[in-house]
Amino acid sequence: AFHIAREGRPGPVLIDICKDVQNDSTEFVYPDEVLLPGYNPWYGINADDVERAAELINAAEKPLILAGHGVQMAHAVDDLHKLVEGAEIPVTMTLLGLGDISESHPLSLGMCGMHGEAQANHAIQECDVLIAVGMRFDDRVTGNLDEFAPKAKIIHLEMDPSEVGKNVKPDIALIGDAKDSLQALQARVKSVKHTAWLQQIAAWRQESEERDILNAEVDELIPPFVMRQLWHTTQGAANVVSDVGQHQMWEAQYYLHDRPRQLLTSGGLGTMGYALPAAIGAQFADLDTPVWAVVGDGGFQMTLQELAVLNQEKLPVKIVIINNGFLGMVRQWQELFYGKRYTGTPILGPDFVKLADAYGIPARRVTRKEDVAAALAEANAHDGPFLIDFQVKEEVNVYPMVAPGAAVDDLLRRQIVQGPSGISPAW
Repeated sequence: AFHIAREGRPGPVLIDICKDVQNDSTEFVYPDEVLLPGYNPWYGINADDVERAAELINAAEKPLILAGHGVQMAHAVDDLHKLVEGAEIPVTMTLLGLGDISESHPLSLGMCGMHGEAQANHAIQECDVLIAVGMRFDDRVTGNLDEFAPKAKIIHLEMDPSEVGKNVKPDIALIGDAKDSLQALQARVKSVKHTAWLQQIAAWRQESEERDILNAEVDELIPPFVMRQLWHTTQGAANVVSDVGQHQMWEAQYYLHDRPRQLLTSGGLGTMGYALPAAIGAQFADLDTPVWAVVGDGGFQMTLQELAVLNQEKLPVKIVIINNGFLGMVRQWQELFYGKRYTGTPILGPDFVKLADAYGIPARRVTRKEDVAAALAEANAHDGPFLIDFQVKEEVNVYPMVAPGAAVDDLLRRQIVQGPSGISPAW
């Protein structure tokens, strides 16, 4: 079971032990070789396919790498960096791929997809060669499949053959371990400058920052400001565990991830209530690195009883609640696509500060923008668990956004408004 969990495409394995076996005793001799006739993950990559892929990349004028979680699972982050820097290829990441390359790296475009950064989505649509590594082309990345990367030859590096061609048909597939595939490409790809391409991306980035990214002149307490201030407070060094919802996207957008596995989140099943128990596990696994759980007022109530474990084990996990009184992501869809018919999304939550106190955990409530930094600093300095209830502006949407059925570069954006301090995005 442990061999299957770690080899091939890593993942969970169910171990079902019969009751009569549990009641018996035996001597176990660990075998020298694991023989599983029904489990044969493919490891060898085709040399001819590698040559063809390298030729495409070498001839490209607008290459782009789309990196997913498989890069980290294959322990191939360093190999990705060598390809990116050696061939000067910009890279964008999926939600679970954040940390494949530092978001402060000049060739990083940040997250792509439904709530990705504009420059990343535009680059996908304009690139002439797309190298997808350890990702599965899910609908949160692609938008309308018929309009995805229309100008690109697609090279897919993937361990699991069942994922190849399932959603997007590649021109070349390198089926095997991502580390092996990246090393093989890196040895064959030439060092080429893509100056004009990078200048175009820089222009998209500047326009995106002016329109979509945090505007510091907003006076109200809004979630993006909290997330960016959290990044400043922790100096970008914390492990962050986010739950599922709008706060998950704001964390991905405004907390810059510089290393693999710095962000833990439920990006496949989208399991609300994930963050607190996962943060406990993350803290046990790495007692030397600060762990912050970022949750919404909805998802947090699904597993908040784990506060008892925090207090019992004296784990220094810090909890940030983005409390907007809604199931925010569903509310956003109701606002944009269903005439603001808020059915089932307004929620009446408890007093989270009193709740934390009942579990023996210190807590603080924040309602004003000017108190955010002090509250985060207090929590950061506290030797033990700490909870902050940020009561933010209620109806704030996550932008940019790719609407259902739209192409990935057909973005809903914040409106630009003229205010007393000049032009700024409207929240």
